[in-house]
Amino acid sequence: MVAHVGLISLSVAFPSMHCLPRLGFTKRRPFAMAALSDDPVQEWILTEGKATQITRISPVGGGCINLASRYDTDAGSFFVKTNRSIGPSMFEAEAIGLDAMYKTGTIRVPKPYKVGPLRNSGSYIIMEFIEFGASRSNQSVLGKKLAEMHKAGKSEKGFGFPVDNTVGSTPQINTWSSDWIQFYGEHRLGFQLKLARDQYGDSTIYQKGHRLIKNMAPLFEDIVIEPCLLHGDLWSGNITSDKDGEPVILDPACYYGHSEAEFGMSWCAGFGGSFYNAYFEVMPKQPGFEKRRDIYLLYHYLNHYNLFGSGYRSSAMSIIDDYLRMLNV
Repeated sequence: MVAHVGLISLSVAFPSMHCLPRLGFTKRRPFAMAALSDDPVQEWILTEGKATQITRISPVGGGCINLASRYDTDAGSFFVKTNRSIGPSMFEAEAIGLDAMYKTGTIRVPKPYKVGPLRNSGSYIIMEFIEFGASRSNQSVLGKKLAEMHKAGKSEKGFGFPVDNTVGSTPQINTWSSDWIQFYGEHRLGFQLKLARDQYGDSTIYQKGHRLIKNMAPLFEDIVIEPCLLHGDLWSGNITSDKDGEPVILDPACYYGHSEAEFGMSWCAGFGGSFYNAYFEVMPKQPGFEKRRDIYLLYHYLNHYNLFGSGYRSSAMSIIDDYLRMLNV
């Protein structure tokens, strides 16, 4: 979801997203240990983070949901996100997703260190600070590494995730299911359609969308769908490279799902031919990939409709109508 925040300002924006960086911190002098009881972030950095002093705190732009900062210390740098309006559950889910991707040992992601509540209200997450390179990630390397993550990250529990999380600021339900079509229909498309009906009174898209859900099984015929670990929100603002040029992915909305669902934000990701060629060398393309592609775009168009308004309704409605005609229902 394009409103997510990254580790460093990516200078990537879509005019219709209405998101501006939130730059709220000013530079400060090194913090003394006496301040520990007032700030759990500093407390962790100056104890478990093995720093003896924080030399600088600087704002990091790029998102509109959380406040992001870089903490420079004598033990290295840390990346910190805070939010004064929410409890730790959102950041806990993010940390679990980052940790799951990190443990595959494939594509680079920031290692999460600590999640907790702020004093008085709000929450924070502390993670590895990654120095970004000057260029975007190499498309073929990105495709290969992403496919390696999908191949390595498997679940014996089926489709879902240990916790619910968010895609942008929208709740994402991850209750386990052994049936991908049921999971995707209920917890992805169905959930978004209900939001649209409840928020906008849009009974037309709700009814047509549910006709599609009830009749979409033929799109998945003659393929084997394994639950793969997905980033879940892979658009250009969540993709970058480190100083060595290796791809880095950020701000996940992880779950175990059909690998093709990872391309649902491709309209905002800029994936080219070299990306897909490299990806399919590791994870071979399955029959009917092209006819299923838009069913995965639909989830994210619906989410953008619910988050940002009617500008995205026509794209979602067009996909639904096209599938209803294709399936003759």
